[in-house]
Amino acid sequence: MYAAIASTKFHSLLAPFGVNPVISQEIFTDIASAYSSADRHYHNLTHILQVLQIIDEMRPQAENPAALEFAAWFHDIIYDPKAKDNEEKSAEYATNILKIIKIPFSTREKVTKIILASQTHQATDNDIDTHIFLDADLSILGASSSEYHIYNQGIRKEYSWLSEVEYRLGRIQVLQKFIQRERIYFTAQIFDTREIKARQNIQTEIESLSAVNIKKM
Repeated sequence: MYAAIASTKFHSLLAPFGVNPVISQEIFTDIASAYSSADRHYHNLTHILQVLQIIDEMRPQAENPAALEFAAWFHDIIYDPKAKDNEEKSAEYATNILKIIKIPFSTREKVTKIILASQTHQATDNDIDTHIFLDADLSILGASSSEYHIYNQGIRKEYSWLSEVEYRLGRIQVLQKFIQRERIYFTAQIFDTREIKARQNIQTEIESLSAVNIKKM
């Protein structure tokens, strides 16, 4: 079901650029294969569709909606939990594909900028498209408690190679960086609807991860 929905969305994105449908399908097949890998428990097609949904909601504010959608499709195309350069590799992958199908340089440049910003989830300027994308990518933090639980369980599975102690310590550090920010979300719309819940979810997970005395594990 998700693959069919994703396919329709992807082809709709490429159609205005005059991309040959055969080439469009080949690109989508590669994308779907990457996001459907057995070790993708959160960073999969479901995540991409969730990001695209938020982007659709924020479309009236976007300067380059196509760049936002391309960034959504490619930002996690290369994903190795053990690596530190996933975003750089994903941006490079996106650039190569978008060049082949002759997407305008300005859009390619924006896609690269957005994907690289997802490495730290910090915006270096007031670019609205980057703000929208980062909020969409982190929208799960402000989801319902049940959705958030499914998310954090998926992240744990993607880091299954870490011991319980290593994972808890590392995850707490990541979560604390978010909760210590003045605000998690950049756009007023997502801030107003998800900021409070995101902080509640994060704090609950930190408390859960800290509940067991790690030193005794």
